[in-house]
Amino acid sequence: MPHAYQNTRIEFHILQSFPVTCLNRDDVGAPKTAVVGGVTRARVSSQCWKRQVRLAMHGLGFPMGIRTKLIGKLISNKCIELGATSEQAQACGESIESIFIKKEKIGKKSKAKESDDLNENIEAEKDNDTLLFLSPKEIEIIAAAFKEKGFSSNAVMTQADLKKRAAELTKLIGPVEKAVDALDIALFGRMVAKAADMNVEAAASFAHAISTHRVSNEVEFFTARDDATQTTEHMGSLEFNSATYYRYVSLDLGQLAHSLGIADSGNTDDLKKAIAAFTQALFVAVPNARQTTQSGASPWEFARVLVRQGQRLQVPFEKPVKASGEGFLQPSVQELKAYLDKKEKLSGSLFGKLAAYDWGEDDNFSIDALIAALQSHVQ
Repeated sequence: MPHAYQNTRIEFHILQSFPVTCLNRDDVGAPKTAVVGGVTRARVSSQCWKRQVRLAMHGLGFPMGIRTKLIGKLISNKCIELGATSEQAQACGESIESIFIKKEKIGKKSKAKESDDLNENIEAEKDNDTLLFLSPKEIEIIAAAFKEKGFSSNAVMTQADLKKRAAELTKLIGPVEKAVDALDIALFGRMVAKAADMNVEAAASFAHAISTHRVSNEVEFFTARDDATQTTEHMGSLEFNSATYYRYVSLDLGQLAHSLGIADSGNTDDLKKAIAAFTQALFVAVPNARQTTQSGASPWEFARVLVRQGQRLQVPFEKPVKASGEGFLQPSVQELKAYLDKKEKLSGSLFGKLAAYDWGEDDNFSIDALIAALQSHVQ
């Protein structure tokens, strides 16, 4: 996919401080942590923040995909919109769903009271946990093909073998860069084990957010009182922490342009809109765990945003930052700047910097100004 934006990426180095929060919980309800540089840090998983970014992009002007096991329902609903009967639509939906969702047989043995050798095998069906990410355009293409054949599912999906049927479907949909119009699929990628030709390489890369400093989880003890009897009916505890997080996010403009078909069409306006939508979502998205009791409504504090070519570069904060009497933010900003400046000098021409923007220190440089600056690199 050689084109103007190949090997060009926007790198977001974000610092964001949160007081008393539990942004991302582990299996026992405690804030997630990681050991970095020999000390415990607060952590928010990449999947957690990525999902919030994806949800924040809804309503920002781009079609969005649907990630679900209910593939058949998506297809059947679209077929009904195009004039199919409910029976026809259900058959069409099931013919597509069967490619990806396997019904697993689960057995249960029940023993007769008096005899050990009399066993009854009771079978049931259980869906597996396959989730498929489909774009609105792909759903329309599939439903339109059924309509063209009079909503006869067998006339469109003619192969009995599931592997051959998957190949038949990918041929019907066509190249993903022409069929995928969903920004979230282009950004976060898609893996389809049953139909590899539907795979989409992710344009966005998210690291786990970690605190720049040592963190110890604390415990909040609480009680619930009965208003009528004035007695304590429940006691419990919740873990929390407070931290300044470093977030690293990389956006590959070349991959994004390819996945959205922009590289071939030359419609750079869509690429500019995608940069704006993604940056806005990055800015407003916050993990939603315990937002009613331990609200984390803190925006970015500082960000250095680089437009670069070459190897990706993440700041490890291997040495934990120490509070200077004014909190962790300012020493974190200093460490972030110093690390990136040093790596730029050491990397020489391989650093590949096209531009750098510091957000958060100049009151006149708003998030809108940052977005406009990033868009200026798309011609």
